[in-house]
Amino acid sequence: MEALVLAIYFISIFVLSIFGSHGFVLVYYYFKNKKDEIEGRKKKLKPKTLEELFGSEENYPNVTIQLPIYNELYVAPRLLDAVSRIDYPKEKMQIQVLDDSTDETVQVVALKVMELKAKGFDIEHIRRGTREGFKAGALKYGMKFAKGDFIAIFDADFVPKPDFLKKTLPYFYLDGNIGMVQTRWEHLNENYSLLTQAQALALNGHFIMEQYVKNESGFFITFNGTGGIWRRSCIEDAGNWQGDTLAEDMDLSYRAQLKKWKFVFLKDVVSPAELPSEINALKSQQFRWTKGAIEVGLKYLGEIWRENLPLKVKLEATFHLTNNLVFPFILLTALLNPLVVMIKERGDYDWYYFVMGVFVLPFFGPFLVYTLAQREIYSNWKDKIILFPLFLAGSMGLAVNNTRAVILALLREKTEFVRTPKYGLIGTEEKWETKRYVASRVEWVTYVEILLAIYMLIGMMISVYYLELAALPFQMMFFAGFSFIGVLSVRHSRIWNEYVGKVKLALNIIKNKFAYRTLNLK
Repeated sequence: MEALVLAIYFISIFVLSIFGSHGFVLVYYYFKNKKDEIEGRKKKLKPKTLEELFGSEENYPNVTIQLPIYNELYVAPRLLDAVSRIDYPKEKMQIQVLDDSTDETVQVVALKVMELKAKGFDIEHIRRGTREGFKAGALKYGMKFAKGDFIAIFDADFVPKPDFLKKTLPYFYLDGNIGMVQTRWEHLNENYSLLTQAQALALNGHFIMEQYVKNESGFFITFNGTGGIWRRSCIEDAGNWQGDTLAEDMDLSYRAQLKKWKFVFLKDVVSPAELPSEINALKSQQFRWTKGAIEVGLKYLGEIWRENLPLKVKLEATFHLTNNLVFPFILLTALLNPLVVMIKERGDYDWYYFVMGVFVLPFFGPFLVYTLAQREIYSNWKDKIILFPLFLAGSMGLAVNNTRAVILALLREKTEFVRTPKYGLIGTEEKWETKRYVASRVEWVTYVEILLAIYMLIGMMISVYYLELAALPFQMMFFAGFSFIGVLSVRHSRIWNEYVGKVKLALNIIKNKFAYRTLNLK
């Protein structure tokens, strides 16, 4: 039994180290691209402006802006206001509000659409009466009525800048094979809480060290679902939107690039968006992203390896589509770690523990990735990277939630597209607790997370008892991660807020009765 535990633990750590080592690959290409740029071997794309390309505004290309919405009461009006401020000729810009909502969002959006129509905008409020295909289905349905040669897409939590089209459209005229241009997300509420700051750190790592570096290095990248613009013919040539995965954006991206379309990522053009401000919204988002990526991998990895592509492109695509497989191995590592500590006390496997020590080094890869990403964006990047331990612990704490997503994807079990609720929060004083869309109950996954936090606390005690102090930092990260995710999941649920409200009410009643009695005694 000991040999089996050690073997599974070794495999888990080995797999994690492989994916951790991939960080060094991204770091290598990051510095290679920098060097090539300095030495003149790589030239930045410098498109002409729309004015230079077309002269008069009447010659500008037609653009359709699609806004897929589902129950976005708090942010839909903000999105429509932002889109109406985009600097582009009204007669050349069609706006489609693809509204699958089932609540008051429908009425709120309808009023806003009427207001914008009165101002001369070509805007449609499109209702399907069904959620078939979820977001992909809505986008595909909208394509039937789209007038534009280019299709820009924004989710409800985005606030596109007025110059979005003028900064993105010119890139399509550099090369007729450019099918999509993606901008970097900026974070409206980054400083709302530690949770949003950790998310910002993670997303910055993705956009700089994955999207930007990989795009500059000739690898496949993906449309991020929002904050980007497509050439219509690219969407149609690649087979249009398909709703058989939870990652419709990644799905279409791989199909398009397998058909030789090129993508462009713009590091310095940003699209502001709101980050999830409560943990249950983040967990639903992470579940969807994790499961969707595995589904896309199952769908296209075989085709990728059969295509006549450079080996490095095939390998990078494989890492990208399978990197969420780390979560089951993170969970296995957490479960087995205390047992491995106890087995070590027998002294029969000294060679094993010596070899395991080597696998610590690959875990510096992710740290370098996120450090370089923050340095690329912020002047105060050192203040940002301090949050890396919180981000890492949170990622470990999400292992239960995301392992469930991986397993369901591998079993090819279909699940609903659960959108990530947003509350229109920007300032730190604004609250989401009393708003709609807050999780009404505590999911079973949360109880598992809390139990694992207790389990890791016991593991820490075992390590202290046996003086295996080298295991403590690892166990402390797991304990912090499972505690952070589990406890927040309870605290950020409606049932907890209702309970706290009742307790506060009871305390106020007691306080008032005591004050009344004291007053009477006087």
